[in-house]
Amino acid sequence: MHQGSATDEIVDILDQLAVGATPDRLKQVERAKDLALRVQGLMSQQHSRQTGLAALIDTARELTRPYDLSSLLTVIARRARFLLGLDMAWLSIHSPAGGESVVHAADGHISMVSVGMRVPTAGGLGNLVTERAAPVWTADYLNEDEIPRTDTTHGAVRAEGLRAVLGVPLRRDAAILGVLYVGHRQVRPFTADEITLMSSLGDLAAVAIEKAQRLGRAQDEVSELRLDASRAEDSYASAQRLNLVYARLIDLVLRGGDLHTLVDEAGELLGGTFLVRDPSGTDLTATPVPGLDEAELRKVAMGAHPAGQPVMTPGGTWVCPILAGEEPLGTLILATDRPLDEQQTHIISLTARVAAVSLLLQQSTSLAELQVRSEVFQDLIHGEQLSARQLADRARRLAVDLSVPHVLVVARPENDPQGRGAFWASSYAHQRSGLKSVESDGIVLLLPGADAGATGRTVATEFAAALGHPVTVGSAGPVTSAETLSEAFQEAQRCLDALTALGSAGGAASSRELGFLGLLLSDEPNAGGFIADAIGPVLEYDAQQGTELTRTLETYFSLGGSATRTADALHVHPNTVARRLERITELLGERWQDSTQRLEVQIALRLNRIRHTVRARGGGLTARR
Repeated sequence: MHQGSATDEIVDILDQLAVGATPDRLKQVERAKDLALRVQGLMSQQHSRQTGLAALIDTARELTRPYDLSSLLTVIARRARFLLGLDMAWLSIHSPAGGESVVHAADGHISMVSVGMRVPTAGGLGNLVTERAAPVWTADYLNEDEIPRTDTTHGAVRAEGLRAVLGVPLRRDAAILGVLYVGHRQVRPFTADEITLMSSLGDLAAVAIEKAQRLGRAQDEVSELRLDASRAEDSYASAQRLNLVYARLIDLVLRGGDLHTLVDEAGELLGGTFLVRDPSGTDLTATPVPGLDEAELRKVAMGAHPAGQPVMTPGGTWVCPILAGEEPLGTLILATDRPLDEQQTHIISLTARVAAVSLLLQQSTSLAELQVRSEVFQDLIHGEQLSARQLADRARRLAVDLSVPHVLVVARPENDPQGRGAFWASSYAHQRSGLKSVESDGIVLLLPGADAGATGRTVATEFAAALGHPVTVGSAGPVTSAETLSEAFQEAQRCLDALTALGSAGGAASSRELGFLGLLLSDEPNAGGFIADAIGPVLEYDAQQGTELTRTLETYFSLGGSATRTADALHVHPNTVARRLERITELLGERWQDSTQRLEVQIALRLNRIRHTVRARGGGLTARR
């Protein structure tokens, strides 16, 4: 028999006993009836608790399953709704960044309360739950004035038609992960047992949520590890493939294959056409590659040399230096219409390495000679302490005929941090049958030529155009013996330093272009050469025509450049002085009275006068002897 029906029968019996009973008897019957109803209430409450606990245990058992976080939150919302037989339940999880809470699951909703809704943590019932770390409830939310409201929450509650609302914290130790809400669309109070039951569910849910989050993080880490392992496997497989390609190309060369065979094989691998060039730009393979932009290739080749890696030109052609250590052996060019992936660009590098091996095998003697010549050249330009025999021995090993005039050039690129200049200089010296050496302050070139100034200017112009940066050049020469190489190097270096001191970076000059500065800088001052450069045409004219242009110049400068006073001093008509000055202008040029040339003309006149005076005195002494 059901407890409720048994109690009803007892009440019916007591009602029958009350009929016609005396007052005392009636009191006894009423008291018995109250006791029966109280017992019925206690038994009903006990039964409700047992039912709730059983449902809570069943919920805890369900939460132990390995749900992902989204599925877990959906289960919690559904269980919370049915645990108290309410109309709706939803969960919001606090954002790690703070400031808001996001609804991750809802059950029983009919309007806007849905997954993804963002609820501000400032204000509202959820904020009270978080601040107090305890349940907050109301029997009639819409008429509750003690709970602060937010537009988001209040609008959602009104849209759902909720009246009774209870929120409990999802509490894990001292941390509040979020809030679990339940609501009913009718006004109803929440009993202490219901609040306790829902709080317990909130605690169980927090544990399950943390577990799911940890499981999710662990799964993410496992996925990342699997991805890393997959990448490592791919990298290992790629390395194996590259190793096989390298072995295949090396074996081809070691079995006697030449450069043509090598580039044909590599071209088939990449679906393109390879071309090999030596440092001077001469093609070493015969396969034609039409449509190459030579200026673009030279520029990119200099940029690729310091890194030693393939570089693609704007036009889509690949360029890779062929190196033996730091020594450039040439350039590898690949023309292809296909885009290349990382592994294929590695194949270009491997092909360049194998091409270097092939060139070394074919040209080992020439390369050794090239290295020896570079070392010998360095010895000679620094060879102040070398004996005549040592100088002669080293000169023979240069394989350069120094009886033919050569110019020594010291070039300093003003902005070349990657060392592209060394690559250009190697090619330039090779093309002109010269020598190259890299010094701390610049690049030294020994080039055939008799005009130091013209050679220096040519190097400066072509070097600067190739690098795209100014190049300062000092030059000396001509050199016609190994014994004068060291002196020429020092003179060219001083010219370079003089240009820098004069603020002429990016210029080019020899001691001759520097005028009287060149006379001072030279190890062997050539006063006669300086006089000839400055006033030679005037001296020759006087010697040939018997005129007095030189005397007129000396007087003109001594009197402050006054033609009238010069005429008085020379006892001639002013027009005569004017005509002489016009003749001097024809001989020396329109700018002979500019400040710089004017000074050089005056110094040359003084040196010429001193030289004649010394010679005259020397002649007198000789005669007296």
